[in-house]
Amino acid sequence: MCDQDHFENDRQEYEHRGLVTRKQFGMLLGAGMAMMLPRDASALAVTESDVNITTPDGTADAYFVHPASGTAPGVLMWPDIFGLRPAFRQMARRLAESGYSVLVVNPFYRTKKAPTASQGAATPIQEVMPLARTLNETTHMTDAKAFVAWLDQQPSVAKDRKVGTQGYCMGGPMAFRTAAAVPDRVGGVASFHGGGLVTKNSDSPHLQAAQSHAQFLVAIAENDDQRSPTDKDVMRETFAKANLPAEIEVYTGCAHGWCPPDSHVYNEPSAEKAWSRLLVLYGKALA
Repeated sequence: MCDQDHFENDRQEYEHRGLVTRKQFGMLLGAGMAMMLPRDASALAVTESDVNITTPDGTADAYFVHPASGTAPGVLMWPDIFGLRPAFRQMARRLAESGYSVLVVNPFYRTKKAPTASQGAATPIQEVMPLARTLNETTHMTDAKAFVAWLDQQPSVAKDRKVGTQGYCMGGPMAFRTAAAVPDRVGGVASFHGGGLVTKNSDSPHLQAAQSHAQFLVAIAENDDQRSPTDKDVMRETFAKANLPAEIEVYTGCAHGWCPPDSHVYNEPSAEKAWSRLLVLYGKALA
């Protein structure tokens, strides 16, 4: 889920206060002007590149960043509905500086190369929904296998360490299904304001993820929890029955989309908390 109402509410507030016009608001967010993620003093030097990955359905464009020397656990990062863009490159780089080899993919590569949203996180949701509808359970699983296999071919990825995967918004189900697609490789799974993690279908992402051997971090936006108040309980029960460690928390005061730094609802304190919990998860699960 990506709630367009919040975008419009913020735009109206800024315009009413005379701070920006409608056009300026969109330009600011689209250019990523809000992106100023903290940088740790002990950050590692990293190497980054744009890469192309062959999949059964074509060639996926992606961004790969990893520590400049040695090997590190691989991480597959699935972006939100606004796709691969500067905000996710920055998030990936920050994670690499913490000791991980990180691949951020363009999930819409079958249709369009990145950038896939004309105004970044300020793009009207109606513009990107058709792209989201081109993806499904089959594409999630096929891509997950291809991307993890590509990571395992990279010299910078530690083959004796488990792989992590994390997803935002629509990327949450993709991260869950990555664990199901490659159960022997994925050790840690994180979902941040993931949409559609729990459905009534037999291929529900939470049911598929429960067939893995991974540990989970599920960070839920307060307004998402209000709309689907039983999802957290269903996931807790499902993962507990499968004996899979899972930290599932509703982030009070946070709206859907609060983690990427270019989001109109970016909540830095809560985003930093979620980030710290991610590092704890990977520290345990990718050992």
